Amino acid sequence: MPAVDGDRFGSRAADYAHHRAEFPADAVDRLVGHGVGRPGQRLLDIGCGTGTLARQFAARGCLVTGLDVDGRMLEAAGSLAAAEGAEVAWVEAPAERTGLPDGSFEAVAAAQCWHWFDGLAAAVEVRRLLVPGGLLAIGNFDWLPVPGSVSGESESLIQAHHPAWDLGGVREPLPEAIEQVKKAGFTVLETWVEDVDVPYATESWRRRIGGSAAIVNLEPAAAEAFDRELKALLDERFPGDEVEAPHRVSVLVARAPG
Repeated sequence: MPAVDGDRFGSRAADYAHHRAEFPADAVDRLVGHGVGRPGQRLLDIGCGTGTLARQFAARGCLVTGLDVDGRMLEAAGSLAAAEGAEVAWVEAPAERTGLPDGSFEAVAAAQCWHWFDGLAAAVEVRRLLVPGGLLAIGNFDWLPVPGSVSGESESLIQAHHPAWDLGGVREPLPEAIEQVKKAGFTVLETWVEDVDVPYATESWRRRIGGSAAIVNLEPAAAEAFDRELKALLDERFPGDEVEAPHRVSVLVARAPG
């Protein structure tokens, strides 16, 4: 996997905050049904970014801490949480070395971020942070490059502008994550995969794609050239104020020993 330029990635925090679909509320409700995110639960959201999970769990009555390695993402997350009236404690640290006390949480969640971690090291750290028998939820929420869809056409354009990008296609993140959490001593309780169509304002889709890792890693002039072509593509192939982008939700829930 190509390294992501952290400075460029964090500089797009505003686009993440305002132009990227939240982790689906139905999937969060299903997690609550599996014991992750119940009211009063001490929950850590690692790699929280702009707090897509942290804020939803806080709204459901959890005692939430959101952790991310990039302070700009945390600043954006804090602004969104304040606007929503959600109470979340924010910590700037890597998922593999949080610096938080042993047994601090009853549940840990990670959404749209596990692939950026050293997965085994993160799983070992999560086990340390959890109480005995605590729960870990790992979720992924990615566009599906269905041919002819706005997701598929946008991805084809990404690959034309950034041939070295290797995160395209239909990604199946759960098998690797399952092996990592098992090696760290967890028992996998549940996995599920669901495909959904996500509505986006057309301009938000453009900004969402421009803030993706595939594009932020380009030099500024190359990113600008990509954006011009993406706008032309959207105007021609998907006219109007809104598009529907196919996505896939993938989730696993695991229990720590004890």
